[in-house]
Amino acid sequence: MKYILFFTTILLFVSCAPIRVNYDYDKAVDFTKYKTYKYFADIETGLSALDQKRFLDALDTKMAEKGFTIAENPDFLIDIKSKQREVPQQQTVGFGIGGGGGNIGGGISIGVPVGQPKLSRQIIVEFVDNKGVGLFWQADSESGFKPNQDPLKRESRLQAIAHKILNAYPPKVK
Repeated sequence: MKYILFFTTILLFVSCAPIRVNYDYDKAVDFTKYKTYKYFADIETGLSALDQKRFLDALDTKMAEKGFTIAENPDFLIDIKSKQREVPQQQTVGFGIGGGGGNIGGGISIGVPVGQPKLSRQIIVEFVDNKGVGLFWQADSESGFKPNQDPLKRESRLQAIAHKILNAYPPKVK
C-alpha cells in the first residue's frame, strides 16, 4: 500500500508540469483492424538507453491496457523520435536610465534574463501500417525536461507522457 501511495504521489507531482500533445491521423483508416504492434527494428529514439527502456515499457503497459499485443508479424509498427531544446527565457529584470527636461527626453533600457535556461523534450510517436497504408497516426508531445532528475522521477515523467500520448488512441473518427 505504501508503494502505491508513493508512486501515485510521484505521478501526481510530475504530472502537474504541463505535457502538451498534438494528434494527427488518417481519417480514412479503419482503426479497429489494428490489434498487434512491434517497434521498428532500427529505432533510434534520441533518448538515452535507460530512458528509452523506461518509455518503451510505459508504452507497452498502456498498449496492453488498451488491448494491443506485441507480435512478430504485427498489424503496425511504432516509430519514436525525440529531441531536446532550450526554451527561451521569458522572465527578465529591466534596468533603465532616462532624462529629460525642456521638452527633450531620452532613455535607455536593458532586460537581463533571470534564472537558468529551461529544457524541453519533444517526443513524436508514429504508428505505421507495414502492409501498404503507411503512416496512419501520430502524436507529438512536448514537456519540460530535467536531465539531472533521479531515476524514479524520470520514470514517472515518461509514464505520464506515454499515458497522455496514448490517451486519445484510437481516435474517434466521425
